[in-house]
Amino acid sequence: MGNKNKTISFRVNEDSFETLREIAEERDLSLSAVFRDYVDTLVAHDGRVKVVPESELGEQADGEEFPPKVEVSKSFVREHERLELEAEHLREQLQEYKQYVTRLQEQAEGDGGVEEVVQLEELDDELDTDETYRLG
Repeated sequence: MGNKNKTISFRVNEDSFETLREIAEERDLSLSAVFRDYVDTLVAHDGRVKVVPESELGEQADGEEFPPKVEVSKSFVREHERLELEAEHLREQLQEYKQYVTRLQEQAEGDGGVEEVVQLEELDDELDTDETYRLG
């Protein structure tokens, strides 16, 4: 599959459209180019893009930084680390069990490979009596 372009369409009110068109004219771009640049920036920064007026470019709005940061308690971090270690241990155990099953399958195939299989229905057909048998 090659790199195929996709079309995105959406609706904006008339005032927003005029503002976008003015921005495009100021920069001597088409509206499509403005949106392509925005989408490229959005993708390049993993969705963390904030559109601000040029006058506020160097300022922090309301003392907030972007992207926002959150403090997490040490107990939460420790619990997360514990769960990561437990998950790693479980992955190792799963890998060991898979290796064990593979080894058992190879042993079973190496022991002649063909086992005699007895179908219970066939045994019932061979019996001429009405006696029933119980396993156990």
